[in-house]
Amino acid sequence: MKISTIDLGEQPVLLAPMEDVTDPSFRLICKEQGADMVYTEFVSSDALVRNINSTTRKLHTNAAERPVAIQIYGKEVEPMVEAAKIAEAAGPDVIDINFGCPVKKVASKGAGAGMLRNVPLMLEITRAVVNAVRLPVTVKTRLGWDCENKIITTLAEQLQDCGIKALTIHGRTRSQMYTGDADWSLIAEVKRNPRINIPIIGNGDVTTPERLKECFELYGVDAVMVGRASIGAPWIFREMKHYLTYGDKPFISNAEKMALLRRQIAESIANIDEYRGILHIRRHLAASPLFKGIPNFRDTRIAMLQAKTRSELEDILNMIEDKYLTI
Repeated sequence: MKISTIDLGEQPVLLAPMEDVTDPSFRLICKEQGADMVYTEFVSSDALVRNINSTTRKLHTNAAERPVAIQIYGKEVEPMVEAAKIAEAAGPDVIDINFGCPVKKVASKGAGAGMLRNVPLMLEITRAVVNAVRLPVTVKTRLGWDCENKIITTLAEQLQDCGIKALTIHGRTRSQMYTGDADWSLIAEVKRNPRINIPIIGNGDVTTPERLKECFELYGVDAVMVGRASIGAPWIFREMKHYLTYGDKPFISNAEKMALLRRQIAESIANIDEYRGILHIRRHLAASPLFKGIPNFRDTRIAMLQAKTRSELEDILNMIEDKYLTI
């Protein structure tokens, strides 16, 4: 599969853009574990144009992550064009436009998935961004605003006509948020459309290597994007890529998995500071399947997620590893 001239190989698996998750450290770890392409956190066009430090920091990438996409979002043409130019200057491989974020603070203001209620403006923004930069531009969106307005089959052609080089479709509407099951049938319908000639990337509920393989085989997508299943489990890309090639799962020891989580903690602290770095990493610790199934773990889990210093957190992790994770 290619995005413009970027060759991602056969059946690529991509790390989805996720706010407060896909920072440089996590992206690099996922890349090392097998992700074929990674995406930054969401970058607000308005904040980027205003040169807000917390936003401009999201543009930082490094060569080891490549290929990497910077994802921008907004609801007005001029700020999106200016943001795309600023993002391009940061040196990514792809500019991705977020027309899929369902959270209220984004969608209710007309950005992200909110743009599904104003398709003419969505298309105007897309054309303007494509024309403003030299890098390939891609789009990530959803099936539609709600179940009565699943517009993706028509929208995909319209976006392609704007000049985008790939389209990622999350198999839910905005109104579904992340509830219910992702509907891949409409993703497959888009892919089967003979008028579609850009890569179609499927996204939604891909949580196991087995499901990943099913999505390629049943729906014919060019690539699969994995999001929430990677939180606290960057090794999932290693499992998925191995399963696609060999049909079984590689053995990854608990010690290896714990080492990856410890690396995330160390790099989060180094990149921010001790207190905020630990706060940042709690989402990964809370979601990690490494700790699931441990008997009578509730009190230990609470202590792990309430730790305020690195030494306190390390002591808890050492105890967990020694007591429960010997394999």
